[in-house]
Parts: sequence; C-alpha cells; structure tokens
Amino acid sequence: MPNEKRFFHDRIVLLLLSISTFLSLLGSVLVLLRVDSRSSGYIVQYRANLGISAFQTGKLTDLLAFIVFLWMALIINTILAMRIYHMHRWLALTIVSLGLLLLIIAIIVSNALLVLR
Repeated sequence: MPNEKRFFHDRIVLLLLSISTFLSLLGSVLVLLRVDSRSSGYIVQYRANLGISAFQTGKLTDLLAFIVFLWMALIINTILAMRIYHMHRWLALTIVSLGLLLLIIAIIVSNALLVLR
C-alpha cells in the first residue's frame, strides 16, 4: 500500500495520468461522434501490398474496438507503472509517457480511418 500511495502522490505521474485519461476520453468521444449506425461499412484497414483493393471494409464493431483499446491501454499502462514505481521511478515515468504516445497515435489512426469513410 505505501508504494501505491507514493505513486499517486508524485506530481509528474499524476500529470501524465491526467493527460492520458483526458486523451482516452477525447478519443472515445471523437469516435462516437463520427460513427453512424446506419452506415453499411467503414474502412478499417489499409493494406499497401494489395494495390487497387488496398482499403478493407469492416463493421461498426471494428471501429468501436478503438474505444476499448484506448481504455485498455490506459489501464494496463497505469498498472505496469504502479508495479514498477517502487523499483525505478524513471522507468515508471517512461511507461506512462509511452502510454501517452500510444494514445495519441490511436486517436490519429482512428480519426484517419473515419475520415476515409
């Protein structure tokens, strides 16, 4: 318990976790706002080696998986950082920072796929 208490009292960790939570919420809202339940298909993949048929279509659940991914990435990165914090603070900060980068990339990719609709 003392390690978790120190983890959540670290101001830099709290800042990074707050930004990560905001990005997860923002990404979820952006995906939900752009999704149309009446649409027949969405572009969910781009395969450069297929030539003309490089864009692969998918269902609504394929795009809603981005929301699940955003929240799972946030939770897993937080748990990993909490477990490693008592050994190396800088490694925990690195884990949370890389999780932040992962969330940013996921938001960019999900928005890019929804624009191609």
